[in-house]
Amino acid sequence: QVQLVESGGGLVQAGGSLRLSCAASGSTFSIKDIGWYRQAPGKQRELVARISSGGSTNYADSVKGRFTISRDNAKNTVYLEMSSLKPEDTAVYYCNVERYASGSLYLGPWGQGTQVTVSS
Repeated sequence: QVQLVESGGGLVQAGGSLRLSCAASGSTFSIKDIGWYRQAPGKQRELVARISSGGSTNYADSVKGRFTISRDNAKNTVYLEMSSLKPEDTAVYYCNVERYASGSLYLGPWGQGTQVTVSS
């Protein structure tokens, strides 16, 4: 069982940078795939980036080249480094455990997330 807590959000001007952290507890963290998601006002929750237990990464087209996901298993933490931020990046950001079973994606429970606000 893995428990995740997001932090690092805040208010930043367009073009600025932020680093989000996803801190985990649980001895099995190192073998879990972790995704960063976001939900903007009036929008569906969407996948921003994911990182596998082996370090492979995937990014949404909207953030590719601007965001970097990484993990430090020794610190039980996954990071999302965001640069060249745009107002449309404004959202609540969440991290979650991803697993596949019988060809379907399963997620853990959603936490509080961390608010990112980008001003123009």
